[in-house]
Amino acid sequence: MATQLETRGNLTPAHWDVSKPEIYTEDRWGPIFKEMREIAPINFVQESHLGDYWNVTTPKAIQHVEALPDIFSSSYEHGGITLLPDLKESLPDGTPFILPMFIAMDRPDHTAERRVIAPAFTPAEMTRMTEDIRRRTAEVLDSLPIGESFDWVDKVSIELTTQMLAILFDFPWEDRRKLTLWSDWAGDVELAMDDNKREQRMAMMLEMGAYFQNLWDERLKKGAAPDLISRMVHSGMRDMTHLEYIGNLILLIVGGNDTTRNSMSGYVYGLDQFPDEREKLEQNPDLIPNAVSEIIRWQTPLAHMRRTALQDYDLFGQQIRQGDKLGLWYLSANRDESVFENPDKLIVDRKNARRHLSFGYGIHRCVGARLAELQIRILLEEMAARRYRATVDGPVERVAACFVHGYKKMDVTLSTY
Repeated sequence: MATQLETRGNLTPAHWDVSKPEIYTEDRWGPIFKEMREIAPINFVQESHLGDYWNVTTPKAIQHVEALPDIFSSSYEHGGITLLPDLKESLPDGTPFILPMFIAMDRPDHTAERRVIAPAFTPAEMTRMTEDIRRRTAEVLDSLPIGESFDWVDKVSIELTTQMLAILFDFPWEDRRKLTLWSDWAGDVELAMDDNKREQRMAMMLEMGAYFQNLWDERLKKGAAPDLISRMVHSGMRDMTHLEYIGNLILLIVGGNDTTRNSMSGYVYGLDQFPDEREKLEQNPDLIPNAVSEIIRWQTPLAHMRRTALQDYDLFGQQIRQGDKLGLWYLSANRDESVFENPDKLIVDRKNARRHLSFGYGIHRCVGARLAELQIRILLEEMAARRYRATVDGPVERVAACFVHGYKKMDVTLSTY
């Protein structure tokens, strides 16, 4: 079987098509990726609902691909960063509905635009924001009921991350939940594949663009400021098209919202699954910084990123052809047994937890990684300070997508220890 699978993939088992959303809502992806890593860690899937693509499932292969950005493109011009096929959407006036964003650009455009945003996430900026993040986290936790069931995703994960986004954009506070709504529509690739919802999704993105255009016009009249819109306005990014502006907003909103929010939910769910590790963390709060990395590894809030081959390439014996799309499955890499011992368990004192690939690798590594870690760390510290323990009440509702890997609803009960 292994020899046969070293072809272009005609004999790839049907269940290796891991683009199917039900694999994630039913939380049964683990054994599938494990089987791939053991038999054919790089394999070709044909005729999935997202089209043909390669599965790349191990850390070594993923890092190899990401280290060659001039061969394996991230650009929207070649398909972008998700496994979505080219849907050839258009606005009513016939303009192609393409949303460029700097994560979906190649050098030199990627470098130039990332350079504008990166100063918002320096160590100095993290220090500046720490006190405010801690204050807001404390306020949210102190508002929660003890001994009564509530939705952790809504009350904690979404609320904290949406507040953070509102601050980063200097966004009207009373409208901050719009950011959550837009993030959900933008980050769910399955909505783009639904003929009935595609137009609604486009309308949502245009609504977001109109709202942010008003903020752009407002910031144009003001001087330089640390918020992300002002950074774009008063830089080389000021000449962006409207659709490019929308694209970069989607990147920052989905990256800042879904990634952190699903790790915050993964923290509760993961420790509930492994009560011995929860007790270890409760008795040893000094483990919190390491536990943050382990939670991000174990949850892996973005399941994959896509690259498109710009030329034929021999990838560890597999013949990639120009134009092929590759799914880099971070979700699988973070459970690789050759790197992480007992990888399916969340282990708060795991020695090599920081070797995870949840933030990507190479020039496209997540620009906001430090902020995500800071927000999660402060949440764990404030939970520990109150000696709060969250216990999951029954089944959770998961996101139905192969891109964002997370939770839609998770009822929990808080107690003290």
